[in-house]
Amino acid sequence: MYRGIPTVHPKRTKKPPNNGLKVLGRIGWYALIEFRGAYQLTRRLKDVEISFPIVYGTIAFWLGKKASEYNSHKWTVYVRGATNEDLGVIVKRAVFQLHPSFNNPTRVVESAPFELSESGWGEFEIAIRLFFHSDVCDKQLDLYHQLKLFPEDENGPQSTKKPVVVEIYDEIVFSEPTEALFARVQNHPAAIVPRLPSGLNLPPPGPVNHVNEKKRGDTKDHPLNQWLRTSQRQTSY
Repeated sequence: MYRGIPTVHPKRTKKPPNNGLKVLGRIGWYALIEFRGAYQLTRRLKDVEISFPIVYGTIAFWLGKKASEYNSHKWTVYVRGATNEDLGVIVKRAVFQLHPSFNNPTRVVESAPFELSESGWGEFEIAIRLFFHSDVCDKQLDLYHQLKLFPEDENGPQSTKKPVVVEIYDEIVFSEPTEALFARVQNHPAAIVPRLPSGLNLPPPGPVNHVNEKKRGDTKDHPLNQWLRTSQRQTSY
C-alpha cells in the first residue's frame, strides 16, 4: 500500500453490536438480521479489502471585470470518484470546514455530488470530513486541501476561461467488509473489488434504502467535467 493512502477499518466484532437489530435466524454461516426493513448478511470476509480511488480538490475561476478586492474568484471544493463516479454508494454526508471569515463556515452536504461553491479573494486550508453509511464503516475520514486561486506563475495573466484546478488522488480502503457490502458494491464503477476465494458464492444483495436507482448526483454529468477530466492532477502517494 502506498504511503499516504488512508485506510479505513470498519469495527471488528465477533457478534453484531446490540443496537436494535433483530436476529431473524441463521442459514449455514449466514446470520440474517432485520435493519430498517432490509436484510443484510453480517459475516465479514477475512483477508478481503475493497478500495475506492477518490479525488478531492478545488477548481477556481477568476471573475475578470466583475472581480473586486474582496471577491475576485468563484471556486468549488469537491470529493468524487477518481474518474468522476458518484461516491454516494459509500458516503452518507460530507462536512466542509471553511475559513471562519465565511458566514456559516461549517457546511454539510447530505447527498452526492459532495461539493460546495463559494466566492472570495483569499487562499486557505479546507477541512473535509466524510461520514459513511452505517453498513460501510462507523468511523469518519478527515481530508485537508489547500484552496488555490492563482496559477503557478503568479506574475502571469489570469484568465476567466481557464480555471486553476488542484486535485489530490487517494484511496479509501475497507478491510474485511461484510458480505452485504461486498455484494452491493462489487459491480460499482468506483470500487476496486478483488476476486473472492473459489467456492464462496454470495447471495444477491437485498434492497438498501440509500442506493438511488436513478443515480441522483452522478458526477459524470457535472457541468465542470471538461475541466476535471482534462486538468493535470497533482497526485499524492
